[in-house]
Order: sequence, then structure tokens, then C-alpha cells
Amino acid sequence: MKKIFYIVLDGLGDLPIKELGDKTPLEAALTPNMDRLAQKGKTGVVYPVEKGIAPESDVAVICLLGYDARKYYTGRGPLEAYAEGLSVHDGDMALRVNFSTVSDDGETIIDRRVGRNLTTEEADALSREINSKIILSSATFEFKNTIGHRGVLVIRGQRERLSGWITNTDPAYGREGVFGVALEKFPNTILESRPVDGYENDPAAVEASKLLNEFTRKAHQLLQAVKVNQKRVQEKKMPANAIVSRDAGDHLPKFPSIKESRGLKLGSFVQMPVEKGIALLTGIEVVNIPQSTGNPEIDYPLWAETAIKKINDFDGLYIHIKGPDEPAHDGNFQKKKESIEAIDKFFFGNLLSKLNLSEVIIAVTADHSTPCKLKAHSADPVPFLVAGGTIKPDGSMSFSEKTARIGSLGEITGQEVLPLLVKLARE
Repeated sequence: MKKIFYIVLDGLGDLPIKELGDKTPLEAALTPNMDRLAQKGKTGVVYPVEKGIAPESDVAVICLLGYDARKYYTGRGPLEAYAEGLSVHDGDMALRVNFSTVSDDGETIIDRRVGRNLTTEEADALSREINSKIILSSATFEFKNTIGHRGVLVIRGQRERLSGWITNTDPAYGREGVFGVALEKFPNTILESRPVDGYENDPAAVEASKLLNEFTRKAHQLLQAVKVNQKRVQEKKMPANAIVSRDAGDHLPKFPSIKESRGLKLGSFVQMPVEKGIALLTGIEVVNIPQSTGNPEIDYPLWAETAIKKINDFDGLYIHIKGPDEPAHDGNFQKKKESIEAIDKFFFGNLLSKLNLSEVIIAVTADHSTPCKLKAHSADPVPFLVAGGTIKPDGSMSFSEKTARIGSLGEITGQEVLPLLVKLARE
């Protein structure tokens, strides 16, 4: 069986942009290495979950690993909390959260991500304040910051179990059943949580939403006055004076392991807590990589070098690279283009130079589209290429949304990708 390199570029997909000559950032980017892979392989498009869904990364990654997210998914909160070492027992409520900036009266959200410049040291200090000074009326909680403005919250009821069937306080995300979905348009205010439709009379959901609203109010009151935020204001930075929450869940998902379901021993390189949580819960070994310096010229060659070494320990590697998503959420198409070019040059350039393509299968795709003009995930399909082994070229000349739409692989869903890679690796 050939080794598999399964590479997912977060938020890669996009829509044509006037300033780029009506090209997407991927189409406008200089990507000789990915183009060469497309020329030697086959292309198509992937709907990570299914048509019509603008997925969050967690649901998309679960599907891209071959699982039916509708069957196994229990919310992003439990996944990230588990990845960060917080216990989530059945009936505990876990949520993904952001430090945010709101007006002094708490009415208007100024920035959901505190300008993307909250340091780990600042977030650590804010978390200590939250954990030591906020007391909830009928529950205990654990709050932990993760990366930048991101964090996790677990609330544990003192008298009864809590339900994850509640709405978000983060206005940028909604729910479609158990799935969290990114919204293209949303109000600029922190929302009041309530039980989702159909759970209005469920005491566990009523109590959970009440506790989350209590935590949200008390967090704003506390964070307004802390020294970290006073210092940030003096430095002309946005204060991290509020918490917005989303994707509640009240138990961990129970996935069959990748080894059992696919007969694969997989390793993974991941950057974000949610991908780490999914990997751990699906029996994928998390490979430690050097801590990011923020410089692609340093980070991506190290990732490529580690991948070459570690592939010998596994049947395949799942490699999830965050790069293109963040500038897309900021609407910065130029930075997204540059991020794609850096990945091509410094990651793929170093990886491909040390591989014999006939001995491996390499797939490149994305977990979702993040169009710069929307600054949010969309339901658009993402480009997909697969090359190596005995795969015969289908005439694709480059790797882009436009060429992928006419590739020989046509349209497939995220759940179909991994079975296809395993099949090709065994040919």
C-alpha cells in the first residue's frame, strides 16, 4: 500500500475578486508546485459536508475523515474542550468561545476577535481573572484560553445535567440542527442565549441558557475593569472586554477509530484545538511539530521535513494548514493570495522535492470556502486534486476553483474523499 499525504488548506476556496482580475486568490496566486501536481493527477470539486451547507471547520473535517457528521457530531465545544484537557462528562455543557471587544455599555460588538492581536500572556491573565472571580448561581465552570482570542468554556450544573440544545451568544454563527453554521449577515450585538426550537420546555436547556447568559454578563462586568484591558486601551488597542460563545454540546462524540473503520494507521499535523480534538477522538495520532514562529519561510519547511520523516511511522498523514482562512475572514484577498503562495513555495516545494510521486498518493483540498468578500464561510464547493501512484493525468493544467470544476473527478462529498484515497493507495 502506498503512503497517503492528505493535505487540507483551511478556507482555501473563494469567489472571483475584481481587484485580482476577476480571479480567486488561488487562481491569481503563483503556485507552480500544486499546479504540477494537478498536471500529473486528477482534479474535481468537493462539497465538504453536502450541497447547501456553509460548514464550520469541525463538521467539515469530520466528514473529510469519512464520518457521517450527522450521526456522530455533538458540537464544537466538547471537541475543543477535550483537546485542551478539560473533562466533559455527559450533562456538562462545553462551548467554543472568543474574547471580543464591545462598547462600554455592552450593546455593540466592535470586533469579535479583539483585532487579532491578543497575546497569549494577555489571554492567560484574563483567564485567571475569569476563573478566580466569577461565581455562577447554580453551576461551576472552567474557562481556558487556547490560541490568540480563542478559548473554551465548560459549565457543570450543581443540581442537574445541562443540555447543549441552546442558541449561541456569538451572532456570527447559527445552528442547523446539531451543526453550527457560519452566517453571511448577522447583527453586531451579543445575543441572549435560549433553548433551540423544540427544547423550550426542557429544564436542562432552560438552565443551560440561563447559566450561559449569566456567565456572559458577569464576564463583561469583570473584563471591563481588569488591568490587562486598561493597558491595552492605553496602547490604543481594543480591550478584550467580552466573551461570545457558540456550538454548545453536552457530551463527547463516540467515533469508531480510523483503524477500525478504514484499516489505517493515520498521523496528523494540526494547528487548532478543534482539529486536535477530532484527531484524538478518532484514534489518529497527533504528531508534534515545532511551535509556529508566524514566519512561513521557517515554519513550512519544518513541517515538510517532519512529514517526510514521520510518514514512515504511518499509513498516511492528515495535514491541516490554517494559512488562507484568517486573511479571508478579514476580507484581505492580497494576504490570502500571499498565504497560498507561501504554502506552495515553502511547504509543497520542500515536500515534493523529497518524494517519489509514484510511491505515494497526495491529495490537496480544503475544509470549506471562505470568500474574502463575505468574510465568512460559504456553501461553495472546494477544489480537490489527487496525484501519485498509478493515477493517470486527466488534462488539468492547474489547481484552482475554475479548473477543478471541469476535472474528471466531478463533484464528490467530503465523506467520499478518504475512501477514494485508500482505494488509490491500494492499486
